Amino acid sequence: MEDLIKKFLDYLKEEKKLSKNTLESYKRDIKNYVVYLNSKEMTILNSNKEIVNGYIESLEQENKLPSTISRNIASLRSFYKYLYNDKLVIDNPTKDIEAPKIEKKSPTILSNEQVELLLEQPKPVDLKGTRDKAMLELVYATGVRVTELINLNLSDVDFKSGYIKCAGLHNKERIIPIGNMALKALNEYVQNARGNMLNTPDNSSLFVNVNGNRLTRQGFWKIIKYYQEQANINVDITPHTLRHSFAVHLLENGADINVIQEMLGHVEKSSTQVYMSITQNRLKDVYNKAHPRA
Repeated sequence: MEDLIKKFLDYLKEEKKLSKNTLESYKRDIKNYVVYLNSKEMTILNSNKEIVNGYIESLEQENKLPSTISRNIASLRSFYKYLYNDKLVIDNPTKDIEAPKIEKKSPTILSNEQVELLLEQPKPVDLKGTRDKAMLELVYATGVRVTELINLNLSDVDFKSGYIKCAGLHNKERIIPIGNMALKALNEYVQNARGNMLNTPDNSSLFVNVNGNRLTRQGFWKIIKYYQEQANINVDITPHTLRHSFAVHLLENGADINVIQEMLGHVEKSSTQVYMSITQNRLKDVYNKAHPRA
C-alpha cells in the first residue's frame, strides 16, 4: 500500500504540480483512511462504497469540521480516480459520495486602524523585532500567502526597484511591488539583523528563525498571534487575514480589480471578486451609519 500511495503522490507532484503542503494533506488524509481500512480488515484495493461511507461517518462522529470531511473526500476521490485510470481497481468506491455542505464565511478584514496597531507592535530594537517588523509589513504590503512568504530568498528582493519575485501556486512566478514602508523595514532587517541570525553564511532564506534556519509556517503563525495579543485586537488574525485586508483596502482606495488579481496570484477572477462584495457591504454600512437620511 505504501508503494501505491507514494506513486500517487509522485504523480500529483510531477503531473499536477501541487505544492508541498497540498501533497502533505493528501498523504495525511489517505493514511488516516488506511488506518480505518485496517480496523475493518480491508485494503485500498478491495474497499467499497459502504466502507467509504463508514469512514466518512467515523469522521463525523469525531466531530470533524465539514471542511475537513470535504477535503478527505476530495483526497480519496482523486486517489481512487488515479487507481481506476491505472486499472488497479475495477470500480471507484468514491463515485457519487456526497460531501457535506460548507457554509461560506466572509473573510475577516482588519480596519486600517487595526492594521496600523498590529504593525506598530514589533519594535526594531533587536534581531527578532527587526525581522518581525519586516515580515508583517511585507505581508500587508504585498498580500502574499504565508507559504510564499517563508519560501522567499534574499535574491527574490529587488531593493533598487522596490519589488519581490514570488513563486505562487503551480510555481507561477509574479512580480509584486513592495511599497516604501515595507521596503524600509525589509532593508533594515537585511542590513542589521539577517546576517546575525543566519546559521551559515550561504543560507539563501530571506526570513530565518532564532536557530538561523528558514522560518516555518507555524513559526510565522505564532508571530502573528503574539503581536495580536500584544495589540489587544479582539479579532482572530491569521496570515491570510492580512492578505484579505490587503486586497480590500486596495479596492477601497480605487485599485483596479484586475491588478489586485494579478498581485494576489488568483487564477480565477471570481476568487478576487469576493473582495468586491465585501467592499460594497462595508461602504453600505458606513453610509447607513453616517448619512442623515439613510
